[in-house]
Amino acid sequence: MPDESELGTADRLKRAAADVFGWQELRTGQLEAMESVMAGRDTLAVMPTGAGKSAVYQVTGSLLPGPTVVVSPLIALQRDQIAGLLRRGAAEAVAVNSAQSAAETEAAWTAVRQGDAGFLFLSPEQLAKDEVVERLAEAAPSLFVVDEAQCVTGWGHDFRPDYLRLPQVVRRVGGPTVLALTATAAPPVREEIVQRLAMADPALVVAGFDRPNITLEVRRFLDDADKRRAVVERAAAEAKPGIVYAATRRNAEEYAAELSELGLHAAAYHAGLTADERSRTHDAFLAGETDVVVATSAFGMGIDKEDVRFVLHASVPGSLDAYYQEIGRAGRDGAPAVAVLHYRSEDSGLQNFFAARAPDEETLGEVAELIHEHGGPVALDDVSERADLTRRRVTAASNLLEQAGAVRTEPDGRVRPEPGVTAEEATERAAREAESRRRLERSRLEMMQGYAETTGCRRRFLLGYFGEPYDGPCGTCDVCSPPGGGETVVGGAGDTGEERPAHPAAASYPPGTPVRHSSWGDGTVMSEDGDRITVLFDSMGYRTLSLASAVGNGLLTTVTDPVG
Repeated sequence: MPDESELGTADRLKRAAADVFGWQELRTGQLEAMESVMAGRDTLAVMPTGAGKSAVYQVTGSLLPGPTVVVSPLIALQRDQIAGLLRRGAAEAVAVNSAQSAAETEAAWTAVRQGDAGFLFLSPEQLAKDEVVERLAEAAPSLFVVDEAQCVTGWGHDFRPDYLRLPQVVRRVGGPTVLALTATAAPPVREEIVQRLAMADPALVVAGFDRPNITLEVRRFLDDADKRRAVVERAAAEAKPGIVYAATRRNAEEYAAELSELGLHAAAYHAGLTADERSRTHDAFLAGETDVVVATSAFGMGIDKEDVRFVLHASVPGSLDAYYQEIGRAGRDGAPAVAVLHYRSEDSGLQNFFAARAPDEETLGEVAELIHEHGGPVALDDVSERADLTRRRVTAASNLLEQAGAVRTEPDGRVRPEPGVTAEEATERAAREAESRRRLERSRLEMMQGYAETTGCRRRFLLGYFGEPYDGPCGTCDVCSPPGGGETVVGGAGDTGEERPAHPAAASYPPGTPVRHSSWGDGTVMSEDGDRITVLFDSMGYRTLSLASAVGNGLLTTVTDPVG
């Protein structure tokens, strides 16, 4: 057997995968992403749930000098990843999070400082603390991993605003190679991840989005009581285990209670539970002791199990990005699974509320004024204290101000106003940025509703949203292969269910094409369907256009030489 020093990078990676982790072969995209990381190149890997994204940093981290930092959003997910590393006999892995005692945290830092821990797991909120960043800089990490990187874009303002401050952290800890991982990112979202994380000339590795073993189905309802009954009956009837996603904590508790009354081992999982309660539910589900977990969407990332046979949605998610992420937790073992959306158009009101959330103009103005009053760099904690606002609200407002070009973050994490921009101008710019974000989120919800209401192939619609062409019919959705047993699938608005003839101009607008609209500005073609295309516009979000109208009236052109 050749000496390690005689092996090429690919062979070293394959040997480490086999010797350390027991993987005899690497899946599509894994080796390509690993080689990029080993070459010291920033890398964005977009791979479906179950495609082995974690292996990219686990294998490379075992070969690179210095610790690998993994920014992971949930404590439960961190625990799973650490347990997996320890189970495989890899280098020691530790975490620093709010659920630990002071002694446990100090022990973790000691292991990192002494070189005993090869992997350190942190939440983005931990990295908002100066003392954490300073200790991390002393450890000189070689690889900085951003897991669930879609949080940088889709949930950056409302869910985890500290994700948007990670580029400053990377600079402060010595500029290690950045690896961003996500299971769902359409082409424009990938560009935004790269931009938000300030990745330098990154390699892009994208595996196919299709999960053919997951059957797609939508059931539509007019009455909420009928929908609730159908969710419970379907969860009871399907092979176990499974996950039900509910819109609110209250709904999660109610569905779990109803399923328990039927004799099933069911449990709720949401942010209102204590960390111990969530851990017990999570561990019981992984151990096969729970039939059904009813979870709120933000905490679905912590549920990672190979043999989930169904994912039911009790209400419409806020976007197809979120929906794809959540149904991807089914059938990770490759065996048949089912994803069913229980849809009532009135349910989108709650998601419209979530989509509209962003720092209001009063908050933006107050934060901008305090930053400008200080003159020089100021810590966000100081702004939070002076404004009597939570750190999270101040961070979200500061992010918007920075994205609007009104403030900038210094290498030490403090913020300062951009020269020549008044507090009033900063507020106006950030308010426009917030409104642009709201339009994008509303358009994502509209695309989610379009998926629910289409009478065309659902797989084609879903993959088209991510810019992946698919001819169809798939034979594994309720439209292409309707359920038997007398099940009635209610048709939706929008599609006729018939294949539309291609417009002569369709060949000029394949997915990924940059375009410019006379009123809406620049955008990117996401999918083409005969005489229609769906475009994600920078200013307006997702819009579906008639090619006959848009091209015939000179409203849309391809961009061969982008401006700016």
